[in-house]
Amino acid sequence: MRGKHTRFILSISLTVALFALTVVSVTTAGESKAAKIARAMRAGPPAISKKATIVDVDGTVLRPGTNGWTCMPGPWATDLSPMCNDEVWVKLMKAVEAKADFHPERVGIGYMLAGDAIPGSVTDPFDTKPDPGEVWVQEGPHLMVVFPDPKMLESISEDPHNVGPYVMWKGTPYVHLMVPVAPRPRKKK
Repeated sequence: MRGKHTRFILSISLTVALFALTVVSVTTAGESKAAKIARAMRAGPPAISKKATIVDVDGTVLRPGTNGWTCMPGPWATDLSPMCNDEVWVKLMKAVEAKADFHPERVGIGYMLAGDAIPGSVTDPFDTKPDPGEVWVQEGPHLMVVFPDPKMLESISEDPHNVGPYVMWKGTPYVHLMVPVAPRPRKKK
């Protein structure tokens, strides 16, 4: 069991390290390990994050965990969007990073209860700049759910401005359900 857990942690570390190299990160050079762990833990429910493995954006394991969840202070385009993911969602992130096919065998869940620091494309996981007419959203606190059968999402809206959950990245192997749980950040004028 110990070898399997170590391989899982190394796999997560490699995934996060490779992903961090492909995206511009906000530097947190002066931030303490404790501050990074605290920020990562805000991503998920306390019952999950208190026993989760905490991995930094460069792949360093800040704190080993015991429950199969992995929390990060910010693996996406900024170090201010902490996430807490189950094993399936970690595999989804690895597939996105590699632009590889992805077929989950079971439901996967990712939490971003501290919200997203930057907007993202609702339709294209690889789009880095909004063009006129594209739908982008900067989501507040939310959870993300990936299903083994994407057909389960067919009757759900793709409009992030509806009232409730919506489908993100439809038509890609990374299609998932976004479930807002609090208001989005207000746009600065």
